[in-house]
Amino acid sequence: MVGRFAPSPTGAMHLGNARTALLAWLHTRAQGGRHLLRFEDLDTGRVRDWAYDLTRHDLSWLGLDWDAEYVQSRRLEHYAAALARLDTYPCTCTRREVQAAIEASAGAPHGEEPVYPGTCRAGTLHPGRPAALRWRVPDGVVCARDARSGQELCQDLTHEVGDFVLRRGDGVYAYHLAVVVDDAEMGVTDVVRGADLWPATPRQVALQEALGYPTLGHATPRYWHMPLMTDYRGERLAKRDGAPPVSALREAGERPARVLGELARSLGWAAPGEVTAAELVAVYRAWAF
Repeated sequence: MVGRFAPSPTGAMHLGNARTALLAWLHTRAQGGRHLLRFEDLDTGRVRDWAYDLTRHDLSWLGLDWDAEYVQSRRLEHYAAALARLDTYPCTCTRREVQAAIEASAGAPHGEEPVYPGTCRAGTLHPGRPAALRWRVPDGVVCARDARSGQELCQDLTHEVGDFVLRRGDGVYAYHLAVVVDDAEMGVTDVVRGADLWPATPRQVALQEALGYPTLGHATPRYWHMPLMTDYRGERLAKRDGAPPVSALREAGERPARVLGELARSLGWAAPGEVTAAELVAVYRAWAF
């Protein structure tokens, strides 16, 4: 069993990130597995150089160790090789132009994600503009299963998502491609992550199948989508909204065992006021399995 925590070093790790890190670590350690730390830093414009070490420091302070570390920006050749094996086409349309095309075709039903209308499929390009690469998604329905809830999500990508970007116009590889390549090449068997990523899981399963990687149909990787941590208003904690960073608590003299106790109780677990990560392994095992 191989698990992973994959933060983006775009700022200080807040409590919501810390709870996901804790759950991923507990999931791995509860099964005696190998745990990876992977920095997802492909969007270099948002990356902060100091965030790598700060994240390492915060994780260590909480007692969340790891067995190997990877940095996505050092693995670009792997994504390029995978991209070359897929049926893609260049797209020079701006987001505004794509949105206009969606609206002109009656748009998406209320509450649903807009479906890319294939604006660039015909090969009409705008000279002088950088081109993104879109994947010509395969026909048919793709299903993903969440191991935590038992829920299955099936999507007809052609009609519900449309051809999606695998490399942006500025050369940055898309999250969906990079994460699929990394999980396959790193042998990740269990993916623990926030529930906000659940709707995109069928896209990743489709990429796994297209690249010949093991898929959910062959029992790996297994996905466990965890509830997001919210603030007093019930809204998701986020860096952009000023969620309190773990480093601020540490620098203020807070004890890691107290922080872990608060994180555990936020999940509805019966945990003492102070608890170590190791002491939570048995609690997680009873909760998750």
